[in-house]
Amino acid sequence: MIRPSRQRETSWVPLDTAPVVLTIAGSDNSGGAGLQADLKTFTTLGVYGTTAVTCIVAEHPGRVHNITPIPPDRVADQIRLVLEAFPVAAIKTGLLYSAEIIAATAKAIAPALKQGVPLVIDPVMVASSGKALLKKDAIKALRKLIGQATLVTPNRDEAALLWGRPIKNLADLNRAAVELTKGFGQPHFLVKGGHLKTDRAIDILAFPDGRVHEFGAKRIPNLDPHGTGCTYSAAITAGLAKGLTVKEAVILGKIFITRALYRRFEIGPYQLLNHLP
Repeated sequence: MIRPSRQRETSWVPLDTAPVVLTIAGSDNSGGAGLQADLKTFTTLGVYGTTAVTCIVAEHPGRVHNITPIPPDRVADQIRLVLEAFPVAAIKTGLLYSAEIIAATAKAIAPALKQGVPLVIDPVMVASSGKALLKKDAIKALRKLIGQATLVTPNRDEAALLWGRPIKNLADLNRAAVELTKGFGQPHFLVKGGHLKTDRAIDILAFPDGRVHEFGAKRIPNLDPHGTGCTYSAAITAGLAKGLTVKEAVILGKIFITRALYRRFEIGPYQLLNHLP
């Protein structure tokens, strides 16, 4: 017996549920970084991604052409409506660009943070191509927001800007992670050493209680695709949304970004992350 079409369609409706995550970041038209990288990562790791767009970035992997910020009140509207509609289990920030957008973001996410929703901050300051992505007058506002985070994930250059000293080796990387965590109080700091000239890509996770944990993976020579920071922090955010501890979520993120690098795409002159590793 053939069932009516409505019954057949109903039988395909999924009954699964998934944790909801919110990323507050810029849009990358080339698809390798920003909101696009976050959403690909969230989907692969089985969480439901929502977004608040802070900037429209016209770029490709080798060059940032221009950045158009979204009005801060419109950024806040996006955040507010997501939090109104969904039980958000974790929040991530990426490119925030200006002090005004940071202030609007901080105010909009405050109710969620008060309820214990974890916040991951990827302090996007400089693009892989070298172009500044954060206004100089926004650093003070960003530092204030960092004080409310669960985890902050700077790369070597971003950590050096926050720390106030250059990071030349693994010893510096370790000290920066520990002192940044101590200086900001609440957050864990994952200081990434991918830009160091070492045989292994080493990241240092510092805990608020002073403990540190080292994560390492074999370095892939002559490889530096854009979007690695976005993807890594998005994977960690997905892990936190699923109830993992910070350390467990970082392990998940390290595995994910390593596989995304090893199984990368080669398209034209560019090496691009594979978000389905």
